[in-house]
Amino acid sequence: MAVEIERKFLVNSHDYRNMASACHTIVQGYLSKEPERTVRIRIKDDKGFITVKGKTIGCKRLEFEYEIPLDDAKDMLKLCLSPILEKKRYIVNYCGFKWEIDEFEGYLAPLVMAEVELPDESLPLQLPAFIGEEVTGNPKYYNSNL
Repeated sequence: MAVEIERKFLVNSHDYRNMASACHTIVQGYLSKEPERTVRIRIKDDKGFITVKGKTIGCKRLEFEYEIPLDDAKDMLKLCLSPILEKKRYIVNYCGFKWEIDEFEGYLAPLVMAEVELPDESLPLQLPAFIGEEVTGNPKYYNSNL
């Protein structure tokens, strides 16, 4: 069992682009978007993944992610509920933490959100200058609700 502790934020500038160590292309969809559980299919660059997430409580939830064959992921995306999300994910290492900044494309542009996973929810976190309002726990900003 894997517990994910994650905080989410809106982003107020594009300064993260100059700080990024990597950028990935992501296409993802959901087979289930129920509040108690989500089942996500994702293609990240040239790899496929299936992820099952439990209900979010504060900034914690259960998460199980497994790599699957790319062709299976492509076929499973066709079974997903609409809409399919497309985004660019920038990776920024800041003060010992890996930040993932998502620039949404298509109907969600120009939305940009950042998330950081923590080993402990009470750990103090120094925020990069590009971070805006915290939206952790706000269902409006769950990817499955966008």
